[in-house]
Amino acid sequence: MKETLLQILTWWTGQTIGTRFHTWRHGELVGEDAQGNRYYRTRGGRIDPALGIVRRWMIFNGPVEATRVPPGWHAWLRHTAELPPTQDGYHSREWEVEHKPNMTGTPFAYRPQGSILASGERPRATGDYEAWTPGS
Repeated sequence: MKETLLQILTWWTGQTIGTRFHTWRHGELVGEDAQGNRYYRTRGGRIDPALGIVRRWMIFNGPVEATRVPPGWHAWLRHTAELPPTQDGYHSREWEVEHKPNMTGTPFAYRPQGSILASGERPRATGDYEAWTPGS
């Protein structure tokens, strides 16, 4: 009951009831990534008359967080790549790093040196800065 209400009323916990219905009616599963996110397109690769292209979408496995989309799948979703990573043999590059979740708003967020939220003492001004005052 709780999951049904969440699907009707929220989008940030996963798919809504409308997305579930649209996926069931018009979707074709294309693949799944290592995190369990599932990727769909319009059944049969038909062109959506409203968009003029094949509609592509994904359903997150867990909380909706855009940074959880791998680069290969991101390219496919944005129509930069014609074939999904499962069909074109996509392999991550050696310079690509493992996914780290977006930590903004948590105690683990990035806080550069000088931030009032960073631990330690803030460095003093270097003297090459003069504060602006009105009328000067």
